[in-house]
Amino acid sequence: MMSSSFNIYRVGISFVMMCIFYKSAVDSLSELSPQKYFSTLQPGKASLAYFCQADSPRTSIFLEELNEAVKPLQDFGISVAKVNCVKEETSRYCGKEKDLMKVYLFRGNILLREFPTDTLFDVNAIIAHVLFALLFNEVKYITTLEDLQNIENSLKGKANIAFSYVRAIGTPEHRAVMEAAFVYGTTYQFVLTTEIALLESIGTEAIENAHFYFFHCKQVLDLTQQCRRTLMEQPLATLNIHRFIKTMEAPLLTEVAEDPQQVSTVHLQLGLPLVFIVSQQATHEADRRTAEWVAWRLLGKAGVLLLLRDSLEVDIPQHANVVFRRAEEGAPVEFLVLHDTELIISRVEGNTHIEEMQEDEDEDLQSPDMDIQDDEVAETVYRHRKTQLPLELTVELTEETFNATVVASDSIVLFYAGWQAVSMAFLQSYIDLAIKLKGTSTMLLTRVNCADWSDLCTKQNVTEFPVVKMYKEGKHPVSYAGMLGTEDLLKFILLNRISCPVNITSVQEAEEYLSGELYKDLIPYSSVSVLGLFSPNMTTAKEDFTKAGNYLRGCVITGIYSEEDVLILSNKYGATLPALLLARHKEGKVESIPFANSRVQDIVQIVTNALLETFPEITVENLPIYLRLQKPLLILFSDGSINPQYTKTILTLVKEKHLDSLTPCWLNLNFTCSGMETSSSCL
Repeated sequence: MMSSSFNIYRVGISFVMMCIFYKSAVDSLSELSPQKYFSTLQPGKASLAYFCQADSPRTSIFLEELNEAVKPLQDFGISVAKVNCVKEETSRYCGKEKDLMKVYLFRGNILLREFPTDTLFDVNAIIAHVLFALLFNEVKYITTLEDLQNIENSLKGKANIAFSYVRAIGTPEHRAVMEAAFVYGTTYQFVLTTEIALLESIGTEAIENAHFYFFHCKQVLDLTQQCRRTLMEQPLATLNIHRFIKTMEAPLLTEVAEDPQQVSTVHLQLGLPLVFIVSQQATHEADRRTAEWVAWRLLGKAGVLLLLRDSLEVDIPQHANVVFRRAEEGAPVEFLVLHDTELIISRVEGNTHIEEMQEDEDEDLQSPDMDIQDDEVAETVYRHRKTQLPLELTVELTEETFNATVVASDSIVLFYAGWQAVSMAFLQSYIDLAIKLKGTSTMLLTRVNCADWSDLCTKQNVTEFPVVKMYKEGKHPVSYAGMLGTEDLLKFILLNRISCPVNITSVQEAEEYLSGELYKDLIPYSSVSVLGLFSPNMTTAKEDFTKAGNYLRGCVITGIYSEEDVLILSNKYGATLPALLLARHKEGKVESIPFANSRVQDIVQIVTNALLETFPEITVENLPIYLRLQKPLLILFSDGSINPQYTKTILTLVKEKHLDSLTPCWLNLNFTCSGMETSSSCL
């Protein structure tokens, strides 16, 4: 694993480079003849020699990079020399020109490895490759998840792992890992990969960046248990790795009974804050478990200590349960009341605004739950506030660009307020929609922050937030009235791709429409298709149905048929003109509903009611729809799928009109938040 000969190798490597002579060679490179160079080689000494022939300027850039590597390599015990090939002395390293395009790694006078010079493209590549060869026992290169699991299993209960992913060998990140391995390679097993699939397999996000993990395997005794992993969130650089490893070496949790202002730990020396969880004798065990959980979450970001109030001479405000101390010298400690561990995490990450306790404040005016969000939507937005949304997938509109944009292309516009929780929650759904439609939609997705452009929103009759409107050339904007979720908004957009109602021109086309074949890609979003049947002279009825179809656009597929042979369809489906045919695609049946002398609103109501189930399962999505019926809900609670016998009984009662004044429905408690202590987990 970690070779005991590490210290010998560290000072016992010679590194020889073959090149073509460069007249203006840099002074920091020692210049020797071949005989002189080989006479200086000693066992246990490292050397980098660059053999050169005269009058070839094409290696000038390489020599500049090599010169920059001299001092860092000397720090690792590797000297650098340029060897001038002369006619008077023969050496196999002054041979053919193709041999002069390689780099040779020696220990003493023993050749260890050779590299093509094009792999040493800059100073980082030179240092990274040299150390990688030097530390072949300390740094294991792997390509598969199985390799990683084998190393992890072999080290459980023995040693910890420093695992890193770099995009390629020879990059600055690779150099940083090698330099860290030079220092810590005898303490930890370093593991390196360039395989992005391996990084994906351990659930890492932002896989385009280099990553550094610390695997806590030494404390794991059960071979079936996975080693806990801590990700370094800072960029992969030598100093950051050093600071990160130092925090991994520090105690996870320390108990103290002294003034927080006087406590000193390695975290403060590294510029990291301290978090004190205030404890007392009666709740010590529970407080310690909480503190350990917080310590794992903040590992590498802050030091966590358990502060024993009972043994403390310093007076701490009675209600304070957390003390926060920044790393800046002289910074005062902060006494906080935090009833949610997530708020402690957020405090450290610098993205929360928690009021400090004032010792002279009126306790009667302060609620013990002052830092807990009452509004669950606001709390959800707060918990996800660090998530970086890809806003570039939508176009941000201003007062200057709005009119030109919506005129130039069919557009969906989200009007929202950046200060409002519901707006920000829906913005996340809106961006999810943009991701789903990326590259497939002709509809331009845009947004207007009404907090910045209030006059524009007022001109568009936006008086509440959030609001979604669809703008199409030559038509009035259509407001979205559905649920504030990705799938419902997606349904609205997709169903608006076709006319509402769509004009059907033949009996065959009508049959394809009713069977779902005509718009089969839209059937998943509209399980019912509505077809209005009219004789050619029913002008008023057709106009009313057209207006109703426009009103229902985005909710259901509607079509209209009024050709001379309309009686073929009306006779087939037993419909009296004018009539509605409702094709229920899930059940595979078509039913007819007459609507003679019905106004536009009546038609809308008929279609809306027809879309409702007789005995529905109530969900978050459909609850508002059934509440709009303004009837009391008669709810049957179930711990799973509904019993068919119960369904049969309810449907019988409905058929016999015993439940006309109620809306019968059922609720599956296995898929709701009912009965749970909090509902935030369901958001």
